[in-house]
Amino acid sequence: MASKHPKPDFEKAGGLVPAIVQDVRTGKVLMLGYMNEKAFKKTRKEGLVTFFSRSKQRLWTKGETSGHYLHVDEIRIDCDQDAVLIKARPDGPTCHTGADTCFSEINHPPQELDFLHRLSAIIHERRVHPDENSYTSKLFHKGINRIAKKVGEEAVEVVIEAKDEDRNLFLNECADLLFHFLVLLEAKEARFSEVLDVLEERNRK
Repeated sequence: MASKHPKPDFEKAGGLVPAIVQDVRTGKVLMLGYMNEKAFKKTRKEGLVTFFSRSKQRLWTKGETSGHYLHVDEIRIDCDQDAVLIKARPDGPTCHTGADTCFSEINHPPQELDFLHRLSAIIHERRVHPDENSYTSKLFHKGINRIAKKVGEEAVEVVIEAKDEDRNLFLNECADLLFHFLVLLEAKEARFSEVLDVLEERNRK
């Protein structure tokens, strides 16, 4: 879960930097906390958002009491190196009041995207914790060449079915292609959201 940018300049910021947590699925801002260098390192190492409590003067991992952890997906540092943006996947409501966010916003992703992210999470789990009975784990074991070949095979099947009139077969082949595409993204340690970012950037040009 390494940052793509240098670590924050804690000395410049007086030892603490603000850390904004954003839901990677919806883009909603979940909360704001503060990190010292130890909290930042713990967050990056363990993949769970950890802050420095200014009132208790200690580290605290979000969810350590409620069980509503924030699983790190990406860490970014701002241009002045004095603020942190963390894109995360929440286990449940983020605010201590029980609200989805600390800013009283509802944080429900569209149903289709929610399932897509859950499926991506399952695929990630099959790579990190292989299951010998899992088709997905077996694909990862065979390596990137086999996965890429499978995507190509499924793409051909989509083209073939597109030329026929069987809607059910066409949709099934599309589902196969999308699944194997997600597997390929995971094998390359890339995210579906990054693909959407590219499309969005193209649309702005």
